[in-house]
Amino acid sequence: MKVIDILNTPNTKFTFEIVPPLKGSTMEDISQTIETLLPYNPSYINVTSHRAETVLIDNGNGTFNKKVVTKRPGTVGVSASIKFKYGVEVVPHIICGGFTAEETEDALFDLQFLGIQNVLALRGDAVKGERVFTPELNGHSNADGLVHQIKNMNQGEFFTPDLKNAGVSDFCIGVAGYPEKHCEAPNMETDLRHLKSKIDAGAEYIVTQMFFDNKTYFQFVENCCKIGINVPIIPGLKPISLLANLNNLPQIFHIDLPAELAREMEKCKTNADVRELGVEWAIQQSKELKAAGVPALHYFTLGSTAKSIAEIVKQVY
Repeated sequence: MKVIDILNTPNTKFTFEIVPPLKGSTMEDISQTIETLLPYNPSYINVTSHRAETVLIDNGNGTFNKKVVTKRPGTVGVSASIKFKYGVEVVPHIICGGFTAEETEDALFDLQFLGIQNVLALRGDAVKGERVFTPELNGHSNADGLVHQIKNMNQGEFFTPDLKNAGVSDFCIGVAGYPEKHCEAPNMETDLRHLKSKIDAGAEYIVTQMFFDNKTYFQFVENCCKIGINVPIIPGLKPISLLANLNNLPQIFHIDLPAELAREMEKCKTNADVRELGVEWAIQQSKELKAAGVPALHYFTLGSTAKSIAEIVKQVY
């Protein structure tokens, strides 16, 4: 079932996002998270995608070799495993970074063969250690182009020329939105125009970056409506769980922590204290958003325990 069709049914849905296991690991590394949250009937599960990184290999003689490695492959495989093992709809992430348009098309064909109808189209991050995003040769420089490619494939137009008897796809496309603006955007107005271009290209819904003040989300939705963005906008939520989150979440994700939350975090002595605070804060956020009739609540599991999210969902749904 397509995400847009799920979102157009009554009531606020519960969804969450997982990260594929590290290369060489097994599905068991993420099965516990999935199975902890399955009793709460997630409408779908997102599966992140990760570009390759360049690492230095020590030759043992004072010299190093560069090697390109993908630390977390398996987005397509993990998505298929979840879909067929658990019977839950999946939304694999498709990213621009590290992939050519032809490689993207190959991945989309793999998903089509598996009967997966949903994707989240993202530009992705710059190469680790680089400040500027650089696309692959014949790759996309932004998510607009990626959405265009997927939409074209839905219409029987392919990147690879002269394909014979190619089946037309039918992907539902989601994109990301940033209530506190993308870190590379000079201002919110510019960022919203970029978001509008992704919707105009064919995206059907938006999932937001995490935020900790619901006023930020509601203002973002209002601003989107003012420029003609009328698709469902799903709030992305993350329960804080570590003392380090006080500093690293704003640094990594370019977001603000509300003053009240920051003050309470400063009082915490242990990670257990922070985890308890994070659950309480996320419950209140979730209840307010659900009462406002948001289409879904989407929880990021990276760095958060499935147990924390289960506690939140149990109190909210």
